[in-house]
Amino acid sequence: MSRNSTRSAGIAAGRLSRREFLGHATALGVTATFANSLVAGAAKAQVPHRGGILKAGLAGGQSTDSLDPAIAGGLVPGAFGKCWGEMLVEVTPDNGIEYRIAEEIGSSKDAKTWTMKIRKGIEFHNGKTVTVEDVVATIQRHSDTKSNSGALGVLKSIDTIKASGDEVVVTLKDANADFPYLMADYHLIIQPNGGVDNPAAGISAGPYKVAVDQPGVRHVGERFAGYWQSGKMGFADQVEIIVINDTTARISALQSGQVHMINRVEPKVVDLVKRVPGVTIQNASGPGFYDFNMLCDTPPFNNNDLRIALKLAINREEMLDKILRGYGSLGNDFPINSAYPLFSDDLEQRAFDPDKAKFHYRKSGHSGPILLRTSDAAFPGAVDAAQLYQQSCAKAGIALEIKREPGDGYWSDVWIKQPFSTAYWTGRPTQDVMYSTAYLSTAAWNDTHFSNEKFDKLLVEARGELDQGKRKNLYREMAIIIRDEGGVIVPMFNQDVDATSAHVGGFVKTRGSLMGGLALAKCWLTP
Repeated sequence: MSRNSTRSAGIAAGRLSRREFLGHATALGVTATFANSLVAGAAKAQVPHRGGILKAGLAGGQSTDSLDPAIAGGLVPGAFGKCWGEMLVEVTPDNGIEYRIAEEIGSSKDAKTWTMKIRKGIEFHNGKTVTVEDVVATIQRHSDTKSNSGALGVLKSIDTIKASGDEVVVTLKDANADFPYLMADYHLIIQPNGGVDNPAAGISAGPYKVAVDQPGVRHVGERFAGYWQSGKMGFADQVEIIVINDTTARISALQSGQVHMINRVEPKVVDLVKRVPGVTIQNASGPGFYDFNMLCDTPPFNNNDLRIALKLAINREEMLDKILRGYGSLGNDFPINSAYPLFSDDLEQRAFDPDKAKFHYRKSGHSGPILLRTSDAAFPGAVDAAQLYQQSCAKAGIALEIKREPGDGYWSDVWIKQPFSTAYWTGRPTQDVMYSTAYLSTAAWNDTHFSNEKFDKLLVEARGELDQGKRKNLYREMAIIIRDEGGVIVPMFNQDVDATSAHVGGFVKTRGSLMGGLALAKCWLTP
């Protein structure tokens, strides 16, 4: 394919802020120039130090974890993937786009044909050079339903993908002004031949090479001497993730110096952790939320009156106060909050109403206890949240039984598979990506088995709508459908609460736990 008008305008490599991207959406066919001046000021002033072993004690790992990016679902595979994997683009702290393997991205006027220029000279860990064909193969593998990729939902709109010289040309079935954000999905780690030959080999072009991979126990990366941006990432000689799913043990490991950073500090112990000498609490708001998932196609949750009853029977104010201790905000049973630029804040907040819950429960015709499966692996305080929910359900005449599942295997054996369970989402950079990943009827990670033809049509329409006012209204309509007909109960949006020792340099508070998973790759040990 010949160079299009966008390319001829001379797209500069760098970063595009979310505000700039939306502001120029109507001119996508003219230019897609990305600014390179957006930097995280706090980190810029610090001088990186090389050497040592940077260690993290993380919750969110299990024995069933895999290095295959397609099926990476927990916090540990995600964080380790950011160490050894390299992406086409990354999302910046201000929710803009930073180019990585993709040097430039431009679109046709109708936002249906997108061209990505692939950067030359980037080396894979196996010594081979990253090619356009590797990028094409990666996207093709993740868009194949047989891969069971978590990125499948956001790639459904792709019609064709092909290599053309040093470019990858993607044609969409429908217009999508957010296409660059789709390429930032953390599953889309670029691998040799797309990972087709051995998807779990752990070979990409990131700052660290996989040295140890013990799922559920320990992961180690060694600095990759051939990394193409060694001045920006990969400062430690080694990075090590120790899987510590127990909250108390994680804090003890940080306090004793066994590790330099931890994730998932439970709000109820934040004040205690703040008193530990040399430890800093790193909390940041974002799009992440804790949820209770009902499978809409599985009895008794295929009855919407029962789903409504369970949504009305949760005391979200109490849950926010007792579980998050102020480190979060109320949810309204759809997965979007003010972290998204096109969020509609005028929707009536659903409140705890045991009388209405009792009415819908009786109308559903269901009787007998309802089983909720939960685990500490679901989110910090998940078991306590389930018990609070049990108490509020009782006030509505609903008998809720709780089964505490083991953390190891929770994401492979319970999530998406069991009719009613607790879970969490870290959120996504845009509403389209969030909805496409988890609520599109054909999405691989549709964890409520939600299927609504009108919702699917609105999602496609919103993707191609370049008028931001109209697009916001479409998302508002979609939110109402999820809230009133969906299987997800979202009582609260959480802040990500991490903690670091005084030996960690370069840490920047940003949306997503541990700098969006990039803390090990971007931070360093201070002298």
